[in-house]
Amino acid sequence: MSFFKVLLSFFFLFIALQLNLASAATFDIRNNCPYTVWAAAVPGGGRRLDRGQNWVLNVNAGTAGARIWARTDCQFDGAGRGKCQTGDCGGLLQCQAYGVPPNTLAEFALNQFMNLDFIDISNIDGFNVPMEFSSVSGGCSRMIRCTVDIVGQCPNELKVPGGCNGPCPVFKTDEHCCNSGNCEPTNYSKFFKQRCPDAYSYPKDDPTSLFTCPGGTNYKVVFCPGNLIVSYNVI
Repeated sequence: MSFFKVLLSFFFLFIALQLNLASAATFDIRNNCPYTVWAAAVPGGGRRLDRGQNWVLNVNAGTAGARIWARTDCQFDGAGRGKCQTGDCGGLLQCQAYGVPPNTLAEFALNQFMNLDFIDISNIDGFNVPMEFSSVSGGCSRMIRCTVDIVGQCPNELKVPGGCNGPCPVFKTDEHCCNSGNCEPTNYSKFFKQRCPDAYSYPKDDPTSLFTCPGGTNYKVVFCPGNLIVSYNVI
């Protein structure tokens, strides 16, 4: 084995040990909406949250591609099977896969490059419930909010019962989905960006929408955090 391969092996061993030593991050998921939501998380599953209720979720260090969202107008039977108007995840109370758009997303990857957590709110899959995603420990004071009445202002082409779809799920074109890796903001993505400047509006929106905290930080996700901003801007 070459010296380089030995060093590389030690490097990956070091990273693995660091992740094993890192503690799970805690996510306090709260419903402040004046109606019931069915919180969903991958990984994590799902839980009904009436107004004022919360759900504490522990997520392992090193988890990537994770998301939390709210489902609305759900009906489940005793076996945890049914459907939701927005955010449905295969008709299951305990989500095992991502939800169907539209759904406002809190996305995160823990203990990644330089042991940083990467967090964001995304409207790429549209919007169904106002959201606040904030850090609550680790010396990080990051707060991301998307609390404008997007459903009430949604362009007709994106409207669905209970939510406002993102343009990619509706049109499924490279222009809106960035399938080739090259795309620019569109009038539809600008509709979301003007209302929620800190949230992803299209896939290449990283510079203004992706934030970091030190690994080991704990977080809070609030549905309907209050101070709903009603704006009457048009596209």
